[in-house]
Amino acid sequence: MSANKKSTKSTLKRLDAMKDEAIDYSDIPPLSPEMFAQALVQKGLKPAPGKAQITLRLDEDVLEWFRNQGEGYQTRINAILKAYKKAHEQV
Repeated sequence: MSANKKSTKSTLKRLDAMKDEAIDYSDIPPLSPEMFAQALVQKGLKPAPGKAQITLRLDEDVLEWFRNQGEGYQTRINAILKAYKKAHEQV
């Protein structure tokens, strides 16, 4: 057996013996709901309906506030509009 295979086997044994509490997850970025949904879609689930590209005029302060929230601000704007729509739909 090559030295590389021995090293890999010993590393895997060591990792397998680790307790879950000993695993450092600090360098893993948080998983957003959008990222999770995309992963599920890639596994074969039916994708969500497409989105239409439009031009939308927003007050500058509103747009700036959303942009300051970080990446994914357009998705958050869409989620807020979708929640508003759902809250006002006729039952």
